[in-house]
Parts: sequence; structure tokens; C-alpha cells
Amino acid sequence: MDDHLIDDETLSIARKSVLPGEGFFYPDSFDEERADREAAVALTGAETAVIADPDADGLACVALLEVAFGDVALIGAGPHDLSEALARVGAYADPGARVFVCDLCPDSEDDLVALERLADQEEGNDGEKLRWFDHHQWDESLARTVREAGVDLVVGDSEEVCSADVVLRSLDHDFEETYRDLAAVTRDHDLWLREDPRSDDLADLAYWADPEEYIETILEHGADLPAEVEEYLAERRIEKEELIERAVDRAEFVEIGTWTVGITYGRCSQNEVAEALREQGADASVIVKPGGSASIRGSDGFERCHEVARQVEGGGHPKAAGCKPDIYEDMLDYAHHWSTRGAVTKRVIRGAFERLPESDDATNESTDR
Repeated sequence: MDDHLIDDETLSIARKSVLPGEGFFYPDSFDEERADREAAVALTGAETAVIADPDADGLACVALLEVAFGDVALIGAGPHDLSEALARVGAYADPGARVFVCDLCPDSEDDLVALERLADQEEGNDGEKLRWFDHHQWDESLARTVREAGVDLVVGDSEEVCSADVVLRSLDHDFEETYRDLAAVTRDHDLWLREDPRSDDLADLAYWADPEEYIETILEHGADLPAEVEEYLAERRIEKEELIERAVDRAEFVEIGTWTVGITYGRCSQNEVAEALREQGADASVIVKPGGSASIRGSDGFERCHEVARQVEGGGHPKAAGCKPDIYEDMLDYAHHWSTRGAVTKRVIRGAFERLPESDDATNESTDR
């Protein structure tokens, strides 16, 4: 396949809006081999290893751990490759290394297959436990499995704190005000409060910059980014706004029970798209991505996003969740996904909304501690 067919630099905005990024077209085996090599290099000799979601909240956790313990080895992982990340740390981390997991919540027991071995290794390191800091909505049985493996799991209230807050209050370290401010600004975006204009800057920089570059920047400047970074963000946001506009324009609104649900498709910044759909009357928003995943965003009128996501191989918060329905058997399915703007995924997630029980009292519990 010609490189230019998937080159983001040459694709038009119209095409880029409906197709996944070029990394999607590389086989998982290539990514896994590269991830193995990079993990082996990063973990060799490292005294502290951190498995974290490489978004603004997860990377803020890594920065705080670096302040507390010195240089850390980061193993980036999303919810769908948590198991592989745990296995890599178990395979390549030096004996005696302390290990943390941050801003990640398992979707099923399968995500925890490698955990017991890793936790056993940590218990042997002078009795120090593997520590796990998060703020998502945890299934009680999965939380129990993690704790029974000997892990020190701390889950914060997903309505009140982000994972960086949990790290900040859980570590025995006197953090400077700069880092307390960093956690507060990170929370502002992660909980979609949007009361501090700096929080969008952090979120965008975390998305566009390499994780190591982001961590270096916030360690030096905290949440007050330097002028050259602000200029870089302004330039990148021109295209970002165009992609948001296209996703908003193709949205449809459906009535499901007592809720108005806005559903759209496209490569875009899901939070900004969801905000625009809320302004148009949506109680909940579904943003289906070209890569097959979807983001589900709620509002004060809908706080059950995590319940929807759990039905389709996902999870998250009451007002923000993500999933990737298991419906893609081959590339023809993906071709249909792109050409129909996610028709099957939309239908599957819409069905999950329709199956929600009338009362959420029994399903809205969390493992907050």
C-alpha cells in the first residue's frame, strides 16, 4: 500500500475526518513487538515503573511519581491493552523495582491475568506492594480481585477527583504548590468542569506531544505553559476546530426513553463535540471514532455513561465513558464502518441505551475509598 494513502500530512480534512490515523493501519503484531522492545529498554535499571493512561490525567500521575521517587519508566496503556502492559512490566522490570498503575480501570477479569504474578513479585521486594491509583467507576468484583492479589488499590470518587488527585493525597510526600495546582487544573478538564482555561491547554498538549515531552514540560512549568507551547497549541487547533465542526454537523438526535441522545461519527476531540451537542439539547452524546471505538458523554440529565459502556466492552465514569464493540471480524467490516460513518457501532450503542433499566440505584455504586 502506498504511504500517501494513509499519510495524515496529505489527507484532506474531509477524508481525515472519516478515516483513522495512519497508526491504525499497522498490524497489532508490529506494535506489540515495538512495545516489547521499548519496554525492555525503559524498564532495565529503572527503580520505579508506572503503567498509566497517556492522557493529561495519567501523565500528571507519572509526573507526581517522578517528583516523589525520581526518574520513572513509563509504560503507556489504554483500557484495552492493560493486560499486555502488566505482562511487560512483569517480564522486564528489574527485581526490586517499585510498580504503580495509574488512571486505568480493568473492564474484565481477562485484563488482570498478568496481575497476580506481578503482585507476587512486588510482595517479594521487601514486602512493598504494587500500588494502583484511579478514579473510574470500578466493578466491585474486579476491585476485590485486585485487592486479593495483594495490590494496594485506591479509587477516588469519580465525581470529585481525578487520578492525579488520588496520587497526590496517597503518597507520603510534601508536594509543592505548583504540583497541587497541576492536579487541580488536570481535574478541571478530566471531570469536564471547564472553570480554568489552562485545563484545555494541558489536555491538548498531552494529546499532541510525546508523553516524555509532556511530563518534562509540566515538571518544569506546572499548569502554566510557556509562550512557545501556547503558540504550538494555537497552530494545531486550527485543524482541530475543523474536525470538531464536521463531527457536529453530521450528528443526529434520537429520543431514547426520557433522554435525547446525540450520535455522531468522526476523528475529532470528543469532549468539545459532546459539549456542542449538549448545547443543542442532548442529554447524552455518542461520538463514534473511525478506529471503531466510541466515547459516551453525559450531563446533569444523564449520569449513566459507564452503564452503557459496560454493555459493549467498555467502562468509565457516570458522565464520561468509552468502549469498543466487538463487531469487527475483518477489514471489510472496517470498510463498511468508514463508508457508513459507523452505522453498526451506532446501532449497537443505541441498543445499550435502550436496555438501561429504569432505575440506576443498583448500578451506580462505586468502590470509592
